[in-house]
Amino acid sequence: MDDLIARALTLLRASSALEWWALVACLLGSFAVAWAGARRRPNAHSIWFGERMVDGVLFPLLAFSSTWAAKVLLTPHASVNVLGLAQVMLASLAIIRVGVRVLHVALPGSGVVRTAERTLSWVVWLCTVAWLAGVLPVLLQELEAVKWRIGGANVDLRTLLEGALTALAAMLGVLWVSASIEAALLKGTELGNLSARKMAANALRAVLLLVGLLLALSSVGIPLSALSVLGGAVGVGVGLGLQKLASNYVSGFVILAERSIRIGDMVKVDGFEGVIADIKTRYSVLRALSGRESIVPNEMLITQRVENATLADTKVLLQTVMQVAYGTDVPALTPALEAAILE
Repeated sequence: MDDLIARALTLLRASSALEWWALVACLLGSFAVAWAGARRRPNAHSIWFGERMVDGVLFPLLAFSSTWAAKVLLTPHASVNVLGLAQVMLASLAIIRVGVRVLHVALPGSGVVRTAERTLSWVVWLCTVAWLAGVLPVLLQELEAVKWRIGGANVDLRTLLEGALTALAAMLGVLWVSASIEAALLKGTELGNLSARKMAANALRAVLLLVGLLLALSSVGIPLSALSVLGGAVGVGVGLGLQKLASNYVSGFVILAERSIRIGDMVKVDGFEGVIADIKTRYSVLRALSGRESIVPNEMLITQRVENATLADTKVLLQTVMQVAYGTDVPALTPALEAAILE
């Protein structure tokens, strides 16, 4: 660590003023472009801009690209030590931001995202420090020495780690594409067409995840022909152990296709009454008028009796009991109650 700090100080002392001004210009220009785009962003949870603009993907990518261009232009005229160091740091930041923002958008509200964010940040920064210190190449050579035989082929630990990283990058790319397409499908959707578009978004995400999984397995080195051997076992597992999960998954698409239950309908299921807030692939979310939410498996909406108060007409009769004091002039109170209800 002391050698790394000494090398960094040496690079900083050897840097020219032109290089420092170029770095400042790249950072300020990237920040200005990201800030201008963030003011017109469609929502506060986008991948490119994030929730506070600085935690989005656009700023580190722009800063990395502009720093790389400045490094290429200044190489014949001045030293580029600081620009090279900044380029490595910005590349690491961009990798972290891409992974974190894609997980935040693709899996909103999931507790796994926070753990994945910390893990990814630590791994990327540790690899960056190891590369700057010159330890990473030595570590990779040591990983190549760890080998074992799988299915008649020699496999080393470095190849497996690189394959796992490639698979992770492929899955993040698929999640990014599916989240972008889903946001485009659901943008500005009317309540009546929301269920159909939600079905299309769920089906598209399932297909893209399947394609991403196949690409990830292929990148690791697992031949796709080997999956045919596991097809029978997977079918038995789905038919027995995953029967309920598969039933709920299929029921979700049936509900969205039939449109007997739509997002925004007032329904009563198993004694719980509320509005259909969302229809997921496995379950549906019912939100009561009091704010309480119920997670209902989609199979229950197909196999059990469901009261849909807004299936044919959105006008619903609501009844309540009101107590007034003895001697109250009810005819005189009625107009005031009607006016309060109309408000």
